[in-house]
Amino acid sequence: MKTSIGIIGSGFSALSAACYLAKAGNHVSMYEKNDTLGGRCRQFKKEGFTFDIGPSWYWMPDIFEKFFNDFGKKVSDYYELDKLDPAYKIFFDDDTITIGDTLEKISAEFERIESGSSVALNKFIAKAASNYDIAINKVVLKPGISPFELVTKDTITRVDQFFKTISSEVRKNFKNPKLISTLEFPVLFLGAKPGNTPAFYSFMNYADFGLGTWHPKGGMYEIVKAMTALAKSLGVEIHTESPVSQINVSDKKATSVVVNGKTLQFDVVLSGADYHHSETLLEEQHRQYSEAYWSKKTFAPSSLLFYVGYDKKLKNIEHHNLFFDTSFETHAEAIYDDPKWPEAPLFYANFPSKTDASMAPEGCETGFFLIPIAPDLEDTPELRETYFKKIMERFERLTGQSIEKNIIFKESFCVKDFISEYNSYKGNAYGMANTLSQTAFLRPKLKSKKIKNLYFTGQLTVPGPGVPPALISGKLVSELIKKHHNL
Repeated sequence: MKTSIGIIGSGFSALSAACYLAKAGNHVSMYEKNDTLGGRCRQFKKEGFTFDIGPSWYWMPDIFEKFFNDFGKKVSDYYELDKLDPAYKIFFDDDTITIGDTLEKISAEFERIESGSSVALNKFIAKAASNYDIAINKVVLKPGISPFELVTKDTITRVDQFFKTISSEVRKNFKNPKLISTLEFPVLFLGAKPGNTPAFYSFMNYADFGLGTWHPKGGMYEIVKAMTALAKSLGVEIHTESPVSQINVSDKKATSVVVNGKTLQFDVVLSGADYHHSETLLEEQHRQYSEAYWSKKTFAPSSLLFYVGYDKKLKNIEHHNLFFDTSFETHAEAIYDDPKWPEAPLFYANFPSKTDASMAPEGCETGFFLIPIAPDLEDTPELRETYFKKIMERFERLTGQSIEKNIIFKESFCVKDFISEYNSYKGNAYGMANTLSQTAFLRPKLKSKKIKNLYFTGQLTVPGPGVPPALISGKLVSELIKKHHNL
C-alpha cells in the first residue's frame, strides 16, 4: 500500500520534495492557499505586461540542471535559458560598474576602477570557486542534524572561513569602496550583513562572476510551470485555493490536516509553508519553537516592491540594475541594527523586457523595483508612495531620463502583503539569515522533534534562503522522510 503524504504549500522546496517523494512511489497531495502555485514565485500580468513578483535572479544554473537530471530530464526540456551580458549594472553617485558575462570582462572593469585589482579579484574568485564546490557538492547536501556534518577533510582546512566574515575578507584584498560594494553585494541574497556572514559564503561571488546571471525566457515563473508539469507527470495531486488551517496530532503523530473545513488523513505531513506559521497550525504543546525563539532570530529583510508598466523603452539601463549611490552601511543599519524605514535606501531595478520581448507590449518596458527594508515595519499607502517618489527621482537623475509621465500603471507589494499572501513571519521576504549562529545544524530542523511524522522544508530551515537552496531543501527532506519511513 502506498504511503500518503500531505504537503502544505507549493513553493520551490515543496514542489521539489513532492517530485522526489512521488518518484519514490508515494501518494503525494499538495495544498496551496493561493490560486496559483509557486509560493513567493508568482507572476502578475496586466495590459500585456508580465512581472515576476517574487524571485527575479537566476543564479547557480547547475542546481536547476541537477534537479531535473534526477528525473531523467533537462532544463531545456521545459524552458529556454539566456545568459545575460551584461549580467547587471551598478549605479554609484559618480560612476557605474558593468558586470559582464565572463571573468575576463569583469577583470577589465575592475582594472578600470582600480589598477592592479584584477589580480586580487582572480585570486578571490579562485578561492570562491573552491568554496562553491565544497558548499554545493558536500555541505548543503547535509540535513542539518549534527555539527559533525560540517567536519570533513575539505571543511577542516577552511575552518577559519567560518569565523572570518565576507566583509573582512573582501576589505583585506580591495580598497576601492565601489569594488568592495560590488563584491559584498551577492551575500545579500543570504539575508544578512556582509559583516555578519561567514567568509565561506564567498561561494556566492563565484555563483555571480563564475557561473553568471541567466534569464528563463518568459520569466522566472517558467521554473514553477516546469516543476509543476514534472510533479503532475509523477502523479502528484495539486490543489490550489486550499489553505490548511490545522494539523491534528494523536499519540505524537500528525494524523490529519484540515483543508477548507475538511479533515484529510495522511501517513506523513510535510510543510513547505513559512516554518513559524506551520507550527501555529499545531496545538502549543506540539510546537518545537517558542515565540521567544523566533523573536531572537535574525531574519532576512522584507521588501517594498513596485511593478510598473511604461509606455516607452527606457535608456541607459540593463536587465538587472543596482542603485548603490547612497551609503550601503547606513541602509544595512536601518535593516538589522536599528530597524526603521531608511532615509536614503539602496534599491534594485529589473527590466526583463530589455532582453525578453515577451515581457512587455511592443515599444514598452516592464519595470520591477525593490527596496530592502527591515521586517515588521509600519506599512501604509502613504509610506509606499513616499518611497516610490524617492527612488524615481534618483533613477531619473542617474540614468539621465524622465519617465514619470510614461507610467501606464503601478502596483506595490510590501510587509502587509508578505504576511497576508504567504503567512510570512513579520513580513520577511527571504526567510532566516545565514549568519554563523544560524547556519546548517543551527537552523530550525527539517524533522519535528516532537511529532514522529511531521517535517518542514523551505527557506527557514536548511540550507537557507534562495531559489537553488529551496530545491536542495526539498530533496533533503524527501530523503529524510524516505529514510525514517522505509520508503
